[in-house]
Amino acid sequence: MRILSGIQSSSVLHLGRYFGALRQFLDLQREGDGYYFIADYHALTTVRDPDVLAHNTNTMALEYLALGLDPQQSILFRQSDVPETCELAWFLSTVTPMGLLQRCHSYKDKVAHGVSPDHGLFAYPVLMAADILLYRGDVVPVGQDQKQHVEVTRDIAIKFNQIYGEILTIPEPRIMPEVARVPGIDGEKMSSSYGNTVSLFESDKKTRKRFMSVVTDSTPVEDPKEPDGNTVFELYKLMASEAQIAELAEQFRAGGMGYGHAKQALYEAFLDYFGPARERYAELQKDPSTIEDVLQDGARRARETARELIAAVRDATGISRRIF
Repeated sequence: MRILSGIQSSSVLHLGRYFGALRQFLDLQREGDGYYFIADYHALTTVRDPDVLAHNTNTMALEYLALGLDPQQSILFRQSDVPETCELAWFLSTVTPMGLLQRCHSYKDKVAHGVSPDHGLFAYPVLMAADILLYRGDVVPVGQDQKQHVEVTRDIAIKFNQIYGEILTIPEPRIMPEVARVPGIDGEKMSSSYGNTVSLFESDKKTRKRFMSVVTDSTPVEDPKEPDGNTVFELYKLMASEAQIAELAEQFRAGGMGYGHAKQALYEAFLDYFGPARERYAELQKDPSTIEDVLQDGARRARETARELIAAVRDATGISRRIF
């Protein structure tokens, strides 16, 4: 089984992205051949500063490796290091109905929120389809809200195969288990767009400051507090053990505990949970060439698969055929 997953390099990794997607993606390494790419082409629809894009892309690779991606077991690469991606996207665009793209939720949602509707945003699903189909991905892990992306890919692949023969593998979505909504420090959903994130690999001082700035109510120290729905407690549940969660819930309900104490417990749970990954991150930072070597080797291995598929597509469409 071949598993395909990508994460856009539009921002550095934070708690919401880790618990919402990346943790589950990394767990799938044990189930088959994993192709993990950093979607820097996709990031161009929102990131227009070249230095920021380059930094985020390289940092994302560092974060993947620190969090446990095994480059011997899986393939990690930059999307842009495989030029066949854009070539396949053009082939697919010639069979993709306009109406299919106009119905995509992500496009309509971004336009509704004031994002300028350029071609890159409109054609985003076609490039995403190329990402998946180029490597003959069998399974694409997604959240329930992203299921449409795989459905669109399936529709495009089926249309292409109807015209040119059974060239493309029809992927199946793997709906990941629902993860509790990860709140940001303001209580809203954690998102880079809202500036309410907690990064996984910032310094201890900056990380503690972020946790200490979590918005809470004005309940006095001596009064009982309801843990469920409380931002501090909901974040704590993601990283603490069952026993620790039960203990903190009891302290909330008993009264006599201030939010400063709870935030310190949250910070310590974060350090315990991500401590090993943060240590690996610090070590990898000392040798950037190691990261680049992993990405280049991953691109080489990914292109071996990509070239086979592109050759088949070129032959099927007549692009590579010569009459004379």
